[in-house]
Amino acid sequence: GSNNPLGIDSNIDKIPFHPYFTFKDIMGFIILMMALTLLTLLNPYYLGDPDNFTPANPLVTPV
Repeated sequence: GSNNPLGIDSNIDKIPFHPYFTFKDIMGFIILMMALTLLTLLNPYYLGDPDNFTPANPLVTPV
């Protein structure tokens, strides 16, 4: 078998792992955390269950 399946001979044509993928993963994590923080701070009840907002009726609880 070949130890160079892509046929790339020079290191210039290769993408180094550390600066490219590390930066890409860190930026994705920061964007995801910012989106979740904005969702939590601006509209905390957006993902909540609608039944939690129904007033309790002591005559019929527990269901």
